Amino acid sequence: MRALALDVGDKTIGVAASDLLGLTAQGVTTIKRVSNREDLRRLGELIAQYDAEILVIGLPKNMNGTEGERCEFVRKFAEKIGAAFPSVEIIFWDERLSTVAAEKFLISAADVSRGRRKKVIDKMAAVYILQGWLDSKN
Repeated sequence: MRALALDVGDKTIGVAASDLLGLTAQGVTTIKRVSNREDLRRLGELIAQYDAEILVIGLPKNMNGTEGERCEFVRKFAEKIGAAFPSVEIIFWDERLSTVAAEKFLISAADVSRGRRKKVIDKMAAVYILQGWLDSKN
């Protein structure tokens, strides 16, 4: 069973995939958002390529745990995903601080330049989302 994770934003969608054993998450790509139709088409390609049965979608809760307009934005897009791919299970995962953690990693451990970080930060955030969910299962 393979899972994909999504870090859904206004301009991009970070994507990560689990290994076949469901132990580790690897960054896959960052989808540049064009339109819901095109975004779903590209997502469908990735679901097929990775034979994903589960989508773990990061839910950007407020620091106090409440859901605001960003969560509503993500949930609305997730509804479109669910309608387009009804056989794929959708799981929401609290993504608070995933982007912050990804950026800290890219700065300290990987020493990635600011310009390069902007290109990979969403993919890395998706890795943190997926790894968190995978760790909670094991």
